[in-house]
Amino acid sequence: MNPATEDHERLLIEAAQKDPSRFAELYEENFARVWAFVIRRVRDRSAAQDVTSEVFHQALANVKKFEWRGVPFAAWLYRIAANAVADHFTRAAREAGGGAGEAASEDVTEREIENVERRASLFRFVDRLPADQRRVLVMRFGEERSIREIASALSRSEGAVKQLQWRGLQTLRANMGGNHG
Repeated sequence: MNPATEDHERLLIEAAQKDPSRFAELYEENFARVWAFVIRRVRDRSAAQDVTSEVFHQALANVKKFEWRGVPFAAWLYRIAANAVADHFTRAAREAGGGAGEAASEDVTEREIENVERRASLFRFVDRLPADQRRVLVMRFGEERSIREIASALSRSEGAVKQLQWRGLQTLRANMGGNHG
């Protein structure tokens, strides 16, 4: 984390500790990475939404206890998220009357955090695309729809959808090029 980013984050944390209504800025900056972390483990959209909500609820309730030690705020959120995911699987196993289910409380590795950060960054870049390009990329890669299905849903020709997809991917490559190779 560069010094400017670190200072910005520290100021946001201090503001949220003094006034919980300021937590929204930390939420906005960290939502995508926490969501990516949770959905990768839970794999069920509804459950992942619940777990992600619980993570931020706990973070807001405990932000006054957070101590700045030079470690990114996201690391603290990942720890909360790992515990919330483990709790989710424990509850699910208990309700099913079975064992522990999936090993959800595994330690978070540096590589996993990098992957989550990369995915969160991609989500932010996709959100900045023009609406038509964003809609096509989400339908094509997020919902795994065919070009024909997208064309029908958007009342566009298949050629127009292909062009929007190509432009969206080119814009993503250009925007992410400096940050992610």
